[in-house]
Amino acid sequence: GFIALFGVAVLNGIVLIGEFNRLRQAGVTDMNDVVLTGTATRLRPVLMTAFVASLGFLPMALATGAGAEVQRPLATVVIGGLITSTLLTRLVLPCLYIYFEKGLSTKKS
Repeated sequence: GFIALFGVAVLNGIVLIGEFNRLRQAGVTDMNDVVLTGTATRLRPVLMTAFVASLGFLPMALATGAGAEVQRPLATVVIGGLITSTLLTRLVLPCLYIYFEKGLSTKKS
């Protein structure tokens, strides 16, 4: 479960960073435009990746049969982690991208 969580979080980050870099190569120079356009463009893929992974853990979270006392807490934590990582990918990653790209551009000059 945690391997799936880390995989989805990394995949969503790569999708966003790849879109930001593609926009910069296309000639968009304003970092705010890059981040706003990139996050808006990649909203559906990021949300769908997290939603499908969460949907896969839903039967474990709702289990009541044998072994449910182990499955339910694990699935609940993984689903919560998917939601949290998706929110952090949408909010924190763009801020970090702006911060590091501005830092790199001032060092190049």
